[in-house]
Formats: sequence, C-alpha cells, structure tokens
Amino acid sequence: MKRREFITFLGGAAASSSLWPLTARGQQSVMPVIGFLGVTSAAEWEKYVAGFRDGLKEAGFVDGRNVTIDYEWAEGHYDRLPAMAAAFAKRPVDVIVPIAPPAVRAAKAATTTIPIVFFLGSDPVELKIVTNLSHPEGNITGATSLANALGAKRLELLREVVPNSAAYGMIVNPTNQNAVPDTSDVSKAAARLGTRLVVVKASKDGDINAAFRVFEQEKVSAVLVNPDPYLLSQRKQIAALATHDKIATIFHLREPVADGGLMSYGASFVDAHRIVGVYTGRVLKGAKPADLPIPQPTKFELAINLRTAKALGLTIPATLLATADEVIE
Repeated sequence: MKRREFITFLGGAAASSSLWPLTARGQQSVMPVIGFLGVTSAAEWEKYVAGFRDGLKEAGFVDGRNVTIDYEWAEGHYDRLPAMAAAFAKRPVDVIVPIAPPAVRAAKAATTTIPIVFFLGSDPVELKIVTNLSHPEGNITGATSLANALGAKRLELLREVVPNSAAYGMIVNPTNQNAVPDTSDVSKAAARLGTRLVVVKASKDGDINAAFRVFEQEKVSAVLVNPDPYLLSQRKQIAALATHDKIATIFHLREPVADGGLMSYGASFVDAHRIVGVYTGRVLKGAKPADLPIPQPTKFELAINLRTAKALGLTIPATLLATADEVIE
C-alpha cells in the first residue's frame, strides 16, 4: 500500500511584517483571549486540546500566564454553534479557534474581522471555507488533516479485508457540511470497484442502533465511519455493535481502533491541532491570517486491531499487516 502524500505549505509560511490588530474591548485587557469553539466535549477532545496548547506554547503563549483560553463545547449539538460563535464575536475575543466544519461555518458567519484559526478534517477549498490554500483570504486560516479526502482509500482497505461483502456501508452525520461531498466521493469509488454502497445517517441518540439494523437488513459486512466529531464520540457504541453483528469497521483515527474498531487510516489530529496552536500564537503576535498558508499532512497511518479481527472471524492479509503503522494484538 502506498501512502498518499501531499505538499505542505507550512515550511514556507512566514509571518507578515504588518500587524493584524487585536480586537479592542473598550478597556485594556491584561491578556488576550482565545475563543475555542468545540463541537463535542472537553473530555472527548482532551488529547487534541493538549496538542493545541503545545502549539501555543511553541509560539510563546501559555494559558493563564500570558493568554486566556475560553472554551465552549456544543456537546454534539451542532445547532448550538452559531449562538456560541456570536457570543465570542460580541465579547469580543482576540482569536476564534473553531473545530470541524459546523464550528468553522458558525465562526465565519459571526465575524469578518476577528481572526479565525480553524481545524478541519476536510479540504477547506472544497467546503468553500477559503478559495486558496497558500493565500487564504480575509480573516481566516488554519490546518487540515484531509481525513475526509481518504474515503475512497478506506473503502479499498475494507474491500481488501472483506472482499465478498454483499454490500459496504457508510455512516455519515447529515448535519455536518462534509456529509454530501464525502458521500459522493465514496459512492463514486464504490461504483469504480463494482460494489454496492449503503449510506445511513446518524446525528442523535438512537440513530446508531437504527443504522446497524439497516446494515443487517442489507447484508452489509463492512462499514466506513465518516470523519465527524459526533460519530467519533460514539465510537465505542459503533465498535460494540459492529463486533456483535460481525461487521468490519474503518475509521479516520487510531482511537476508535483502540476502542474495538477494526482499522483506521488517516493523519494525526494531534499534529494538526499543534499547528493550529502555533498559528494562533503567530496571529496574537501580529501575523495576518491571510499570510499564513493552510498546511496539509504529509503522512497517513494505518492501524489494525487483531483482537477485533479475531472476534469477527477475519484474517488480515499479510501484505496489509506488513504496511500497518500500528497493530494491536
């Protein structure tokens, strides 16, 4: 298996000599404030927040010492994000850091002046967040893991492990902006492979159970879980149902594999959040978001859980095991 690699703009990024002014608050503040807009929960995103704070520290900022981070969490309720973003804009904070497409969309709608430094798993050009990766316009920049660009590759990996499935499944969150383009990409890949794809939607309690009932009816033996914060938060339930129903799963991060999923293929979210932290620090020092190119990952990792494979009665091809970056036994 050849890993896909992308050119990164990060190495050539340079802070502009002209300053992006910090937002005035009516009275002088002791420390600048970052508004961190998360779509799940503090507990769910703790590992990635740590990466963000590491990046901030690299840029010279430590929460409580010379910067304040104000966290808002939507707890999986994406409809709460516009009000949260509007509250950050009204205060106002000095930088907004939105995580995932629903939060980025809310932040963009809330302000055109406060700097925005985002994290996305998707291609920000495809989602129309920006029009150019090397020179993002206006008040916005960030980093992407390109997790959503790898749906076709994940389907190929599933097919390699479960070659004779009557159909392959895909779970998407319809409230996430990435659902439509990702479904289209994977559907085209399924057509090229000559396989049938069953797409189900899940965005709230009860939807995951309903999805697996559909998979059972459609004789689905392998499922791709689309990159989405809510679906990631439900990984233990998905892994448990999949194991019970003898269904292979593939995710975009290794964490679900450690929790019982079969496989994952994607780039590190921790690394991407660290870059977001570095960029946020540079903006606080005066760089313009438009002068900070949006970097893309250069390495994608494959993780496989052999315990889960055994529980599913599957034998992982030796060629696939040989290319895996992590094997859980």
